[in-house]
Amino acid sequence: AWSIERPPGDTAGCTFCHTSSEERCSTCHQRHQFDPRVARRAEQCKTCHWGKDHRDWEAYDIGLHGVVYQVNKWKPEQFDFSKKLSDADYVGPTCQYCHMRGGHHNVQRFGTVYTSMGMSMADRGAPIWNEKRDRWVSVCDDCHSPRFAREQLQALDEAVKDAGLKYRETFKVAEDLLVDGVLGPMPKDLCPDWSGQHLWSLKIGAYHDGEAYGGKTGESGEFRMSNCTDVERLCFESVGYFQTYIYKGMAHGSWNDATYSDGSFGMDRWLVNVKQNASRARRLATLEKKVGITWQPEEFWKTGEWLDELTGPYIVKNHPGKTIFDLCPDPGWLDTHHAPAE
Repeated sequence: AWSIERPPGDTAGCTFCHTSSEERCSTCHQRHQFDPRVARRAEQCKTCHWGKDHRDWEAYDIGLHGVVYQVNKWKPEQFDFSKKLSDADYVGPTCQYCHMRGGHHNVQRFGTVYTSMGMSMADRGAPIWNEKRDRWVSVCDDCHSPRFAREQLQALDEAVKDAGLKYRETFKVAEDLLVDGVLGPMPKDLCPDWSGQHLWSLKIGAYHDGEAYGGKTGESGEFRMSNCTDVERLCFESVGYFQTYIYKGMAHGSWNDATYSDGSFGMDRWLVNVKQNASRARRLATLEKKVGITWQPEEFWKTGEWLDELTGPYIVKNHPGKTIFDLCPDPGWLDTHHAPAE
């Protein structure tokens, strides 16, 4: 969605992986070599699987498994990449060994619970996830005991649960500001989002309904990374960056990454910043009311040289009354306008 919203030059990193590289054999096997021994090395994943909101490589690289790999990867007796993954005699796991065990190319198959890279709140112990969790443990017990593997999985669950507490508290502060009319500019005052609508950016998963949030019942907002209040941006970064650090760090045995490297400590910091912003906004609103100031959002929230290049304004200008969902007959993954979950 963020790539669709912006001019092509603004999201080169998105389009490189999600169009030119995604699901192509040569991305991992390398066009001029196509050697399985090359594709089995962890570095092949590094081009795409790193960065603020999908911190896989960093979590693996500085975790225990990654360190074992880095110091031994040039020793054939420790890492024999000529062997198939199912027959691998590795001294430590690579990305491929765990996620593509036996040569299986559906990488998510060997995840734990795939919920938007750790950003979505889910009951991680629900029966629906049992098969994936058992499969995850079955990979770990190639080298560890099943009990050890399940203890690590429980530690991951606990870390994600604690992150969810900060997630909800951070968003609740922002929600209260919006409902009380203190959060400005409001959705109607902004340039339309990438879908061509004026919905609150944190109206996610259709669990915020009412006129204050914009949109109809059941419609979901879209995360705004730009042109929004600082409070909303901090909420996005807390979940989109720091909470994923926690999830990825714990899943890859990188506990410091989940804690110190802007994981749980980062969520702490952003929660404090959101509260500080909210406190200032409420005090300022009280003063403005007392002296009779009625603030009108500046025009730069609605239009500008860069803002006018975004998808939302284009839809509003060229297809009045339509949204991107009206213009896509089969929206597929774009269709976030779903009814609230039961």
